[in-house]
Amino acid sequence: MSRRICVDLYKQIVALRPEWHSDDDDKGAIKIVMTGSASDPLEWQPHIGNRKRRDDLAKRARNPDDPLKLVIVRDMWLTGFDAPCMHTMYIDKPMRGHGLMQAIARVNRVFKDKPGGLIVDYIGIAQNLKNALGQYTKSDQEKTGIDEADAVAVLIEKYEIVRSMFHGHDYSLGISGQPQQRLVALADAIDWILKWQEQEAAKVAGMDDKKKAHRRFSDAVLELSKAYALASASDQARAIRDEVGFFQAVRAALVKTTATGKMSDRAKSFAVEQLLNQAVASAEIVDILKAAGIQSPDISILSDEFLADIQKLEKKNLALEALKKLLNGEIRSRSRSNVVEARSFSQRLEEAVSRYHANAISTVEMIQELIALAKDIKASAARGEEQGLSPEELAFYDALAENESAVEAMGSEQLRVIAHELVEQMRGSATVDWQHKATARARMRVLVKRILKKYGYPPDLEQEAVQTVLAQAETLLREVMVPAK
Repeated sequence: MSRRICVDLYKQIVALRPEWHSDDDDKGAIKIVMTGSASDPLEWQPHIGNRKRRDDLAKRARNPDDPLKLVIVRDMWLTGFDAPCMHTMYIDKPMRGHGLMQAIARVNRVFKDKPGGLIVDYIGIAQNLKNALGQYTKSDQEKTGIDEADAVAVLIEKYEIVRSMFHGHDYSLGISGQPQQRLVALADAIDWILKWQEQEAAKVAGMDDKKKAHRRFSDAVLELSKAYALASASDQARAIRDEVGFFQAVRAALVKTTATGKMSDRAKSFAVEQLLNQAVASAEIVDILKAAGIQSPDISILSDEFLADIQKLEKKNLALEALKKLLNGEIRSRSRSNVVEARSFSQRLEEAVSRYHANAISTVEMIQELIALAKDIKASAARGEEQGLSPEELAFYDALAENESAVEAMGSEQLRVIAHELVEQMRGSATVDWQHKATARARMRVLVKRILKKYGYPPDLEQEAVQTVLAQAETLLREVMVPAK
């Protein structure tokens, strides 16, 4: 209602959350947006700026990944401002008519997992909102706002669906237990859902239906989360808050372990966004490796003893997911140095996962396949030494030898010679950001062709080899900094 209130409120909030404050406009989690002048009180001056400052803060507010999370506004950002990621508006000022509708429109945009906006009314604008809606058509009125009873009904429906997936399993300690009990309960719940997914997938025949069965829990929890967001102010939502948070924690842990997928920052923090208690919020970040009983995330632990221990873990489904996570991480790491090798390992992992999801192999058989893959990954590290090649030379050798016809026509020794020269020549010819410049890429392509021709690489295989070698070069030389030529 006034600039003074803005400043006083800011002080009260940062007294509770000192880490939210920053004197730098580009940093900090809370800011004030208001106009002012040099004649205003000294304590107001840090919050007063020109139009550029307000525009810069608006850009931060539009970015869902920016640390800025809370903005105290005085007569600003009501028109010509759009930030779809904004989800909650706290109103402590009398507003009416078109101005009120404009204010509410700041947070009602659908955005990613956000189904709608939440208005927290501190001053009693409900009647004013009804009056403002009277100026709109019937269809517009129906699209504005959701009756709490309807939102609660959907919430309870989605809650019962997810809860039914845990039928026969007691997860209560995951909510009310001590920290160590919660971790154990979370691991047990993940293992239960993994088994449940396999059972559901076994009931259907088509590959698409099997994939849907494996996604059913994740999709159901996502729908529950959206319903909770719309009904979070209700008594019913508060009553099941901790359970919803636990379900979200299980989903988050499962999403983190997908063999090829990535989990967004938005998904990682989804549980804590619902203002769940600290017990559940802390459970959300539990690493599935530790939950499975695996202490080290380093691929170097893939010793024979470690792989034997994997087979002995009681929670087979959880052990399987943990091993998938380990292997996928190592494959991603190798993709930064050896494109062909990483692509081959990744394909093997994806094929094994596909057969597992199609119920062509059991959980135990899947673990055996992943252990075999782990041993091959471990053995590949010594392959270069055996062939007398540096890691860079081995990467180019693999790029040249990807086509078996080339190996048959030239022999491994000749390909090793070519790989050595490619490393030498490309390191000497690479310029800063060469992979982003058409002319520089063209020169590198000519260089590769010249070397291949020099050693008699089969012409009919040359084009494919050039593309693979260039892809490998972009990976290996990305960090090379040499004077431009």
